[in-house]
Amino acid sequence: MKVAVVGATGLVGTVMLKVLAERNFPVTELIPVASEKSKGKEIEFKGKKYKVVTVDEAIAMKPDVALFSAGGSTSEEQAPKFAAVGTTVIDNSSAWRMDPTKKLIVPEVNADVLTSEDKIIANPNCSTIQMVVALKPLHDEYKIKRVVVSTYQSVTGTGVKAVNQMMNERKGLKGEMAYAYPIDLNVIPQIDVFQDNGYTKEEMKMILETKKIMGDDSIKITATAVRIPVMGGHSEALNIEFENDFDLAKVRELLAATSGVIVVDDPANAKYPMPMDAHEKDEVFVGRIRRDESQANTLNMWCVADNLRKGAATNAVQIAEYLVSKKLIG
Repeated sequence: MKVAVVGATGLVGTVMLKVLAERNFPVTELIPVASEKSKGKEIEFKGKKYKVVTVDEAIAMKPDVALFSAGGSTSEEQAPKFAAVGTTVIDNSSAWRMDPTKKLIVPEVNADVLTSEDKIIANPNCSTIQMVVALKPLHDEYKIKRVVVSTYQSVTGTGVKAVNQMMNERKGLKGEMAYAYPIDLNVIPQIDVFQDNGYTKEEMKMILETKKIMGDDSIKITATAVRIPVMGGHSEALNIEFENDFDLAKVRELLAATSGVIVVDDPANAKYPMPMDAHEKDEVFVGRIRRDESQANTLNMWCVADNLRKGAATNAVQIAEYLVSKKLIG
């Protein structure tokens, strides 16, 4: 299988290559793609060296699948060109997520809607992905009415510039700023730009994408997205109101039986998920599972995942794996 990785030299692109290798995706020919200035640069994949090519060169090679992590404007411009030569594009940007003609996919939740006709498939926002993986089995069992989510998001979600800013601040060095404010020893209650309604774009992504992925516009969602000075993964506090009452033991059982979820919930021994535990893992970790005693049929829980892996690269590769398993590509 001919596989292109567009944005191969970036933070997520690098992780995509790592995940493809780790999961033994059937790559017969790798096509690393980046901007003109990176052309000719060598990257290593499974012990072999490959030269970075431009988008136009990659399109001419007609890959079976192209994993995109090169930003929204690049995706808008280039994904249709790949699709036109028969390539299936799995795009990690926000470019196609809310396009009604494109599928927005988290394999554990809604991969079954994919067909061979889907040539541009959207990978959801990192914070949305981990949330819906945890919500799906509970929605199926108890029907979710409303979700209140507060996020605690890693600087890696912004990129290398943000990681450098935090590390420079930690060492007392001046450097390029990814944020308008210091991030070390601080919390920034803004991720992406503010919209007219007072929510940030990140918060609205979580609200709109969740409804689309779950295929249920009746779910009410409100979000507050916050950047914190950690690496390794995003954390979320979820408050979930159901139409039907639930049993806590059954909730834990349902989550533990869900593919891609690991329950870490032992308060007596101070066991709960943290970003340092999720780092470089592909699963969504769930803990602090408890009843909301202020309201009927309502659950609190804590959810953590590596935003570069399950929140981006791994989810994209899992979509490709599903397409291969159902013979929709290759």
